[in-house]
Amino acid sequence: MDAVTPQVSCFSTLQRPHIQRQRRLATITADRCEGALLMVATVTDLRSHDTELARMQDVFRHQRQAYRQHPMPTAAERLADLQKLKAAVLKHQDALAQAVNQDFSCRSVDETRIAEIMTTVEGINYTSKRLRRWMKPSRRHVSMLFMPSSNQVMYQPLGVVGIMVPWNYPIQLALLPLMTALAAGNRAMIKMSEFTPATNQALKRVLAEIFDDSQVAIIEGEVEVSSAFAELPWDHLIFTGSTAVGRIVMGAAAKNLTPVTLELGGKSPAIIGPGANMQDAVERICFGKSLNAGQTCIAPDYVLVEEGRQQEFIDTYQSTFARMYPSIRDNQDYTAIINERQFERLHSWVREASEQGASVTVVNPANEDFSGTRKMPLHIIEHAAADTKVMQEELFGPVLPVVGYQQLSHAIDYVNDRDRPLALYLFSYDRQIQQTVLEQTHAGGVTINDTLMHIAQDDMPFGGVGPSGMGHYHGKEGFLSLSKAKAVHKKGKFNSGQFIYPPYGGALQQLIQKLFIR
Repeated sequence: MDAVTPQVSCFSTLQRPHIQRQRRLATITADRCEGALLMVATVTDLRSHDTELARMQDVFRHQRQAYRQHPMPTAAERLADLQKLKAAVLKHQDALAQAVNQDFSCRSVDETRIAEIMTTVEGINYTSKRLRRWMKPSRRHVSMLFMPSSNQVMYQPLGVVGIMVPWNYPIQLALLPLMTALAAGNRAMIKMSEFTPATNQALKRVLAEIFDDSQVAIIEGEVEVSSAFAELPWDHLIFTGSTAVGRIVMGAAAKNLTPVTLELGGKSPAIIGPGANMQDAVERICFGKSLNAGQTCIAPDYVLVEEGRQQEFIDTYQSTFARMYPSIRDNQDYTAIINERQFERLHSWVREASEQGASVTVVNPANEDFSGTRKMPLHIIEHAAADTKVMQEELFGPVLPVVGYQQLSHAIDYVNDRDRPLALYLFSYDRQIQQTVLEQTHAGGVTINDTLMHIAQDDMPFGGVGPSGMGHYHGKEGFLSLSKAKAVHKKGKFNSGQFIYPPYGGALQQLIQKLFIR
């Protein structure tokens, strides 16, 4: 999800020398009076890491032991857990929203309620109504050859699930996977991002009110802790982050043959179809790109527009954005960039594109100066060189390249020439165009004539394909991902299998072969 500042930036083979250098720094500065304060800070940081690492290992052991003692929670127990979680989220929604606002320096409380609190509560409601049905073993066909017997598939909890959370939607991306893990009867440990410390503490307090660490626990810490977290022998690991880091996480999980759900990102296209209504398309793209200032894994990453309509798109976007956000700097509805590193990254990518000949339109309705803030207006980019960062990397912020196409087939080829995205958006009321794009492109999910909304559909799976991810954790598919579908073949006293036991070549065996090998 986060394309540049991931939850985990490197793993043990890369980072342990870094940690060793930190320890050497603490030793060296101990011999210098002027370095005393640095030494204290470094040692304190290392002790904090060591303490959290030790706690993480301890909690993991306790959760595994607790699972062994109670491996199959009843439907009533699981539903009670979901209702406790829902009640706690509703009770503390204001505190959670304010914590997110603090971490971002400005994050709309309404956006947090819509994108994080509401989606979590709706997910719990949907799952609670259907959980008993999902848990029931499903009856399966038995061939005549194996009669009398019965077949069924039972859905068993996996055990202990690890959840790695990015910084952009820290509440939703912690609690929706947690909700699914609890519905499937698992225990869970949640590694929060180091870039959302206020949210981490708020969420930790909320969960501690309703769950013991042996069932649900929050883990904090920086890269060393994240690396060690990914390397634990989970029964399932859910990671939300960038494609590059997803590969590292999958590699770490592979050492333990840990199954993974990877919710990654990529460059999600928005195609404005031939003859499409520009006002309708722009209004919906503007909302999807402005939510959380574009810091969303499924935000439109670039727009494909018919040649000759680019300026119409830009003009319509300017007026549409101005209606939604008449000003930006002091507007609490418009979210800031999470930190200075991300802020500088976005501006450097825009500068690179501009220096290589791209045209940049800044959507700044009130012509404000943003000095001293991390507010960034949308930058629409035309004619960017193909090798620039804005055209190669997931943007994850208020930057929007516009690419012209001559025919719909050219737009489809443009999408297919690149990695398969997490989301694809098409704007067209023409059903033939809709079907053509659906059949000829691949994406984790599609919304037609809107943006983002497919992720909020509780009865549909959400997940990527290829470089944009694997697996699902929404809806019934999420329940199945975090359950073991165990095949159970059951026989009684009479054993029909005896008829094919050796010695071979008997008349009955020959008859069975004639009947079933044809």
